[in-house]
Amino acid sequence: MTDQLGTADKMLQNWKDKATMHDSRDWFPKESIGDLPTIAADRWGDRETLFFEGRRWSFKEVADEVDRVARGLIAIGVKPGEHVAIWLTNRPEFIFSYFAIIRIGAVVVPMNTRWRTRDFVAAMQASDPTVLIAETVSGPIDFEAMVKEALGSDSFFDGERISCSECPTLRRVIFLSDHSLEGAATWDEVMSVGEATPAGELEQRATEVDPDNLAIILFTSGTTGRPKGVMQSHSGIRSALERATVLGMTMNDVQINYLPLFHNYSLVWIVMHNVLCGARQVLTNRFDAEEVLKLISQERVTMLHGFEVHLSELLTAYERNPDHYDLSSLRIGTHTFGSEFGRRITERFQTVFCRTVSSYGMSETFSAVTCRHPKDMTIQETCDASGYPLPGSRLRIIDQEGKEVPTGEIGEIIVKSPSLMLGYYKNPEETQKAIDQDGWFHTGDSGYLRTDGMLHFVGRFKDMIRVGGENVDPTEVEALLLEVPEVVQVAAVAMCDDRLAEVVAAFVVVHEVADVETVRQSIYELCKGRIASFKVPTRIEFVSELPITSTGKIDRLTLRNRLKEI
Repeated sequence: MTDQLGTADKMLQNWKDKATMHDSRDWFPKESIGDLPTIAADRWGDRETLFFEGRRWSFKEVADEVDRVARGLIAIGVKPGEHVAIWLTNRPEFIFSYFAIIRIGAVVVPMNTRWRTRDFVAAMQASDPTVLIAETVSGPIDFEAMVKEALGSDSFFDGERISCSECPTLRRVIFLSDHSLEGAATWDEVMSVGEATPAGELEQRATEVDPDNLAIILFTSGTTGRPKGVMQSHSGIRSALERATVLGMTMNDVQINYLPLFHNYSLVWIVMHNVLCGARQVLTNRFDAEEVLKLISQERVTMLHGFEVHLSELLTAYERNPDHYDLSSLRIGTHTFGSEFGRRITERFQTVFCRTVSSYGMSETFSAVTCRHPKDMTIQETCDASGYPLPGSRLRIIDQEGKEVPTGEIGEIIVKSPSLMLGYYKNPEETQKAIDQDGWFHTGDSGYLRTDGMLHFVGRFKDMIRVGGENVDPTEVEALLLEVPEVVQVAAVAMCDDRLAEVVAAFVVVHEVADVETVRQSIYELCKGRIASFKVPTRIEFVSELPITSTGKIDRLTLRNRLKEI
């Protein structure tokens, strides 16, 4: 553990050295993420900030819950700098734990609840948590059984800590409810022992937190391989507040949150925005389109967010019974870019629900680095553009040789931002590949800049298909194939070829009543004369659905691997 933390410390110092290259972060007052609920409670006190399954919390009540969890963690021996993993579905305990862990100077590690044992073990080994806070059972998912399987048959409890070879740094497990794992504690037990922790000790721990130090390890969604642990400090407060300001957020806003809390889209763009702006959050345990529509009407929601799958299902549910729901309170939403299908859904969504806008950002930048208020753009622009760089953030577009391309030309997006990650945890090689010597983060995304500086996101730069030396943008192929009436969704990916190195393969979802061979013929007829021959799919695979990652993106890696098995 000492050697591993030493590596992280070296990476942190390297980041601090690079930070001097652009001192735009220095003028912004530095605060600890863990202190945000306390600051919010001082400002908005008894105003409601959280609603979940019929229960409501004020800002003061949330701050009190955060401190209660913090005292419990101190009582069971969590030290500054130690890592604490959260493996919970969407529920208030996740939010309380998130802020509490950071408040006492520890590092929070949100875990993907869609993972199963193998993925969970890999994440534990990649992030070195000493404490795990986990669900016992949620619906059909038995988290306790997976934790036991992960610990293995050689695990034991020596009266003070849990020991196992698979997760060597782990010493304590906290389950939300009753369990049968020897040595583990329940949530209520930890809260109970925390009552003995003096308030002064908690405040001392909170004041010793350095906002420049590691606060969070966020796992990437894994579209290009095994997820990496993104190390973030507290600097994301600045970009989160700037984005909220551009969107015009106030204490009168109500956000609905069905996005998974383990992802920064939910944690930063909703949870942190709420405590920074005094807004209210309507939290749901999972996404159910009809339930979300009811809550929008009931709670007078003003802001919603989502990936194309959420917007599509909300549209479908609303259009089945439009008279059952009142959407008049909605004023603004955000969406993410994915496919041509997503752009079409978003455009339609804006005519029925509310105006939405896409910002550009990722786990490595903690929050958005670009944004624009949707009322400053046409509906078409909100579906095509990602806004202007936020204060302190800079963008460049480069070609495959690293040279800056002319305005309007597509290339790889590279970024400098005050909220740029510290690096990938225990992965200095990948960090060096991602962040160059001048401090620019190479995103792996493709896009272009307009003459006025607005960013247009195109897709994953690494998703570009190289056919005999020619670049093929998969989104261009996908947009064309969607013109076939029977085609519902499509994903174009690279397929290995002995002669050309790569060729285009297309995975296609069609309407249930469609005849696939007729559709196949229609696709080839459509391509004739419309696109260059090297862009025409060499192989077309019809599937019932496209695999998606935990963050709602098309999982192109899975599709490419599937081609190898055919």
